[in-house]
Amino acid sequence: MELSPSAHVDTFTRDSLPAAELWPILEFTIPDVQYPKRLNAAAELIDRAVAQHGARRPAILLADGASWSYGELQLRANQFAQVLTEDHGLVPGNRVMLRMLNGPWTVACWLGALKAGMVVVTTMVAWRAQEVGNVAERVSPRIAIVDHRGLADAEEAFAALGAPPTVLVAGGEHDELAAACDAKRGEFAAVDTAADDVALLGATSGTTGVPKVTMHFHRDILANADTFARHVLHLGADDVSASTAPLAFTFGLGGNVIFPLRTGGAMVLVERATPLELAKLIRPLGITVLYTAPTGYRGIIKAGLADELGRLRIGVAAGEHLTRSTFEAVEQASGLRLVNGIGATEMLHVFISASGDDIRPGATGRVVPGYRAAIFDENGRELGTGESGRLGVIGPTGCRYLDDERQSVYVHDGWNITGDTFVRDEDGYFTYQARNDSMIVTAGYNVGAPEVEEAVLAHPDVLECAVVGRPDVDRGMIVAAFVVPREGLAGSDALTASILEHVRARLAIYKCPRRVDYLTELPRNPSGKVQHFVLRERAALDAAIAQPLTQGA
Repeated sequence: MELSPSAHVDTFTRDSLPAAELWPILEFTIPDVQYPKRLNAAAELIDRAVAQHGARRPAILLADGASWSYGELQLRANQFAQVLTEDHGLVPGNRVMLRMLNGPWTVACWLGALKAGMVVVTTMVAWRAQEVGNVAERVSPRIAIVDHRGLADAEEAFAALGAPPTVLVAGGEHDELAAACDAKRGEFAAVDTAADDVALLGATSGTTGVPKVTMHFHRDILANADTFARHVLHLGADDVSASTAPLAFTFGLGGNVIFPLRTGGAMVLVERATPLELAKLIRPLGITVLYTAPTGYRGIIKAGLADELGRLRIGVAAGEHLTRSTFEAVEQASGLRLVNGIGATEMLHVFISASGDDIRPGATGRVVPGYRAAIFDENGRELGTGESGRLGVIGPTGCRYLDDERQSVYVHDGWNITGDTFVRDEDGYFTYQARNDSMIVTAGYNVGAPEVEEAVLAHPDVLECAVVGRPDVDRGMIVAAFVVPREGLAGSDALTASILEHVRARLAIYKCPRRVDYLTELPRNPSGKVQHFVLRERAALDAAIAQPLTQGA
């Protein structure tokens, strides 16, 4: 695909794009995603919103009752763009790293950097020095805006770089960011970027080797709002959105920033939002749309806050598999029918989903308008209805890794292969089976971990559950369940027996766990996803320790 002339003076990101033959197919099949060749996403999100809805319209709502208007957000974004260009001499294409919690200044910096033609790199305050350093080494930021509470790790990470970025501290006693912005008039004309200029770099944490860095264009930022948010969620100016996901993750960035700004709504920002905390803000702040993981909704119900969920217009469950039992439990308790969906950082946001009367409990949904999907076997052959295989997706967004040979792993014959196993029915509904790496092969049988998790979760004394394969001498692998009991209960032989009896009544015997371990909480990454790889590593270590004893018995 031929790219438009770039506005970037620093050509690092365009030079680091994958070779053209490794790109996924990109399709712009609906009018909503047929953008002009020159496009600045921030100008579309904030300047157009102010023009359409007025500067006084509330944009950001805070837990303490304070708020930022669209006009104030625009002013702060413009001031930050001035700080970058006037005080620090940055030019379009330079990378701006944000290491900030969810808050108004984070949004202002994100918008301001894009308006100035910079490339934003969002990172987590929870990341430690090694993780920050791994990402910084890949993207070579010119400046980093760092929350004062995450300064020590950032300084340690940057000290190891050959060309460390300038650090601007946000918050605390010496708020350099606010002081620098206060000195500016707040007038800034958006840089005339190309629609296919890189605007956003999304990185993995990098704790297990070289991080993958996804590359997203200005048009990509708008595309997920103009497909999923518009055609599935039907968001409008009266909606107030809230998400437990950090803005450093594309799921949180989309639901809590891009979607509301694109549709003229408001966002609720809490620095480290928990599901329970946001549930308690539904009534006072008028939240209508909530984004959190399925386990978050279960926790809200079990905390006795089902009535608060019932006030929502939409509850989006993503980040992990939404089981049918969780869907039914939430609907029975609150009347809310959760919107399921699957997305990927590589695709920026959700591309299969369903809402309203189109929801089918247990199924993820149908392709979001503007996308198409198919199921493939291991050899790349497209499978038919009812056949389980690897999910492939094509649409207006697609995977582009920054200078990474793993591009050829994710993209095959133009399709984005997400790493998920799905099955499609005759009506075009896709149902999740497992992550490709979470299929457990035990004694020759294939067992999808999510199916077992759903059965275990249906037990009344189970709060959370994660299922992995545990190495076994006789069977190759056995099904192992890690369980968090409900509050007030502890793991016991009696509870294990009850859980196994419960599961055997629902699943074939070969799918039933042969081992149950109890935890006080499941390991999760900062976005709330269960870290199954941590549990697999633990199970493998336990098996290795136990194996000699078994063989010698």
